[in-house]
Amino acid sequence: MYDNLEDHVSHSHQEPHFDSPDTSSFEKQVEGLKQTLLSKGLITQVELEEMIAELDQRTPFDGAQIIARAWTERDFRNRLIANGTKAVSELGYHPPDDFQSLVVLANTEFLHHLIVCTLCSCYPRWLLGRPPDWYKSIAYRSRAVSDPRGILNEFGVTLDPNISIRVVDSTAEVRYMVLPLRPSGTDNLNMKELVGLITRDSLIGVGLPHSPSVG
Repeated sequence: MYDNLEDHVSHSHQEPHFDSPDTSSFEKQVEGLKQTLLSKGLITQVELEEMIAELDQRTPFDGAQIIARAWTERDFRNRLIANGTKAVSELGYHPPDDFQSLVVLANTEFLHHLIVCTLCSCYPRWLLGRPPDWYKSIAYRSRAVSDPRGILNEFGVTLDPNISIRVVDSTAEVRYMVLPLRPSGTDNLNMKELVGLITRDSLIGVGLPHSPSVG
């Protein structure tokens, strides 16, 4: 269905423009955390470099595979919602440290989840790779809370007024991922085809999966 599933999952449409984040402050925070871990002997330089290399290899394709499996296996879906960290570990995905856990939020016909991190840019990198720049911007972080429906409209998502929007704020300890509704007309699709419908944006709530007619 798609020649490059990884690219398709990562980039679903023309994204709205937000002011560029102040990357210098993030870099200082990261550097400070790194030095603290090293100085206290909680991690070695080699271990740190290996962890960074592993995270850099992650892409939204990993998250899409998890969601596609949840769409096709009810027992796995139930385990994923009950304990996201434990469920994804079955597939070989583990958080980079013991302080992070994964909560998977299931969209319904009447409820849509939107993920944000208002304090910084906490993001499930170990499942989705690096966050997009707009996710780290102050404009997105503030407007996602104050005007979530307006933010979704800018991303090309217009929800029925009867659908409630729940904004979920990530923390240092918890990362969130959305389990979007499975599009209609996909009963006969295989796993690879289902993965191709799942966009990065749908995994954090600013987008929806593609319909099977797209592509």
